[in-house]
Amino acid sequence: MDPMDIVGKIKEDASLPKATMTKIIKEMLPPDVRVARDAQDLLIECCVEFINLVSSESNEVCNREEKRTIAPEHVLKALQVLGFGEYIEEVHAAYEQHKLETLQDGVRSGKWGTGAEMTEEEAAAEQQRMFAEARARMNGGVPQAKQPDTDPTLESS
Repeated sequence: MDPMDIVGKIKEDASLPKATMTKIIKEMLPPDVRVARDAQDLLIECCVEFINLVSSESNEVCNREEKRTIAPEHVLKALQVLGFGEYIEEVHAAYEQHKLETLQDGVRSGKWGTGAEMTEEEAAAEQQRMFAEARARMNGGVPQAKQPDTDPTLESS
């Protein structure tokens, strides 16, 4: 593959985190097996090439369907087209597991919570706290006292 084949970028620009890849490689092997640094580098390059191959074919599938966004279904179809059909069931299961874990992480962190865990008073108090933090950030970190909620038309001079 020519170094410029990766969507207009130099090949060295497209890489995977070496420490993460080394950890994955070691986790897949028995503890008594050692992997030479050159072999680790080669495995990482193979992973990058595989990602490029599947991405490119996924894009082709997406284009054939006249879509503008590559969806998981396009990736699964690309695996089939490229001759990796035997992995589709496992890839799909991993994808479903990832979606489930992502959803659970989001609910745990409160990102996608319904708010049902909080009373209306607690939600109002949290909202006021967040407003105060935002005001402080807007004022250069200097917290300002909350102005009382009064209607100026009701005030007497």
